[in-house]
Amino acid sequence: MDEKDIQILRALQENGRLTNQELSERVNLSPSPCLRRVRQLERAGVIKGYTALVDQKAYGLPLTVFIRIELERHAADAVRVFEGRIQDIPEIQDCFLVTGDADYLLRVVCRDLDAYERFMRETLHAIPGISSINTSFAFGDVKRSQVLPDP
Repeated sequence: MDEKDIQILRALQENGRLTNQELSERVNLSPSPCLRRVRQLERAGVIKGYTALVDQKAYGLPLTVFIRIELERHAADAVRVFEGRIQDIPEIQDCFLVTGDADYLLRVVCRDLDAYERFMRETLHAIPGISSINTSFAFGDVKRSQVLPDP
């Protein structure tokens, strides 16, 4: 990737609905080379897709919960079971493998505390191999960004 690709990526992260004409003007390229670069970034997997950013509160899921998970064992089969099960749980928006006191950090969204309690009792506790669950509730967003910094 060169500086022009980074400019294209920055512009698309800020507004994924730009037309190719608008994008080419923003990055100072003619439309054909600009489109070629975008297509190449897509083929290379740098651009993974396009989506709408939805306000979770307006959508009806105002509660954000961060959950630290520690597994009982770290054998490959236990890890595979845990990671496989969380893939199909829609409340889990993000799951990170982390260092420190926990093995995983989850970002979960819910409608309210009752929904979170049901999620814990019926969904998370049903996953075998979890030794501890530690929860923190987010009071609000200080900063959220979908735009990556320059490399």
